[in-house]
Amino acid sequence: MRLDILPIRAVSGEVISFDYTLNLAELELYGEYPIPEPVRVSGYAEHRADLFLLHMDLAFCVETRCARCLKPLSIPTVLHVERPMADSVENEEDSDEILLLDNSTIDLDEVAQETIVLEAQMSTLCREDCAGLCARCGADLNEGPCGCAPEVDERFAALADLLHRGE
Repeated sequence: MRLDILPIRAVSGEVISFDYTLNLAELELYGEYPIPEPVRVSGYAEHRADLFLLHMDLAFCVETRCARCLKPLSIPTVLHVERPMADSVENEEDSDEILLLDNSTIDLDEVAQETIVLEAQMSTLCREDCAGLCARCGADLNEGPCGCAPEVDERFAALADLLHRGE
């Protein structure tokens, strides 16, 4: 959705609001498509003392899996964006922070998608102390030990033999 700020350009203190849904089901992040349901995009643009500010809230649910035990996770997420907007920038260092207007318009979909991509977590855990899966049998170690014999480091194999013989 393109937001035209022309109606608020003339008077400082003017605000223009927006509220819509954005389909990002085709957005691939780290080999997954984690946002199957529409993203709610809401907020406003304001003209404040010769400065234009974008205030945007993104509300959506991330569908992913635990990085250790592979349990499905549904994570409600809300991101807030507050960025200045301008027709041009004089200093190249500021160009990353300032959103550039195109004929008094800004592409809200692009800002929303960029924010989600930059804020996306590479991996998520179902809980902080998730034990994961057994590397040998694949059992979920959160449900208890799997029954596999512990691996013995070859450097300590002789000590392991002593323990098994009871010496």
